[in-house]
Amino acid sequence: MKRSSLEIVECGHCRHAEAMTRRGATWRGVDFPALVGVIHHAQEGVILYDTGYDAAFMDATRALPERLYRLATPVTLAPGESIVDQLATRGIPADAVRHIILSHFHGDHVAGLHNFPHATLHCACAGLRDLRARSRFGSARRGLLPALVPDRIDQAAFFEDATPVALPAAFQPFDRGADLLGDASLLAVELPGHCPGHWGLALRLEDDRYTLLVGDAAWSLTAIERNMPPPGLVARLLGDAAVQRSTLAALHRLHGGRPDTLLLPSHCSIAARQAGLQA
Repeated sequence: MKRSSLEIVECGHCRHAEAMTRRGATWRGVDFPALVGVIHHAQEGVILYDTGYDAAFMDATRALPERLYRLATPVTLAPGESIVDQLATRGIPADAVRHIILSHFHGDHVAGLHNFPHATLHCACAGLRDLRARSRFGSARRGLLPALVPDRIDQAAFFEDATPVALPAAFQPFDRGADLLGDASLLAVELPGHCPGHWGLALRLEDDRYTLLVGDAAWSLTAIERNMPPPGLVARLLGDAAVQRSTLAALHRLHGGRPDTLLLPSHCSIAARQAGLQA
């Protein structure tokens, strides 16, 4: 795999009971950051994995039934914390973002899309079909906010259409990926169960560490280490509980068999800091 650099940026957070994310956890309220992967690719420039929270999320959840989503997972977004603002502080204008790779269509992953109208979007066709198949209430119940997804999503590059390739042994038991850029640098990996069309991203860092951004296949590295899925009721509200357990078990095997491979959930700052990818 070609090498890229990666930085993990926190773009707001929500708060809810830790026990809702993995069995055996406490019922105390915990902050879950919305993490965005900022990838610097040698030829393609700046690429994002997800977009985190944005003021657009607040706008999209003002009215019922969408407001139920915000009430279930109260959101905090400080001034200047959106990904477009944080990129600007790094000297990166919005139009410098060439590609955005979406793990899935939940609101905390797509809220910042409107800030990057010139970026090529990459996503799962299955996720887009699911997004469009639901009523407003059904969408909100599953964490989907269609208002946050631009119409140009129809011209997205779909994971299902990308060239399938074999993954390096560092990602076993996952063995197949989708080559998003055609140069074996960024490989989308299907991680089903959390919701329809949920994918991770495999890449190789400049220091040679193989890395798998796992999205919401697990909400914490602890869940992967201990193979502790969310309660069945929570998993069924969003997706397929049995399939999610199978995906988590595979991540658990990867973690145990390939400890040098980094696994980075989208809501686990601890994993990002341990990897030296977040301040």
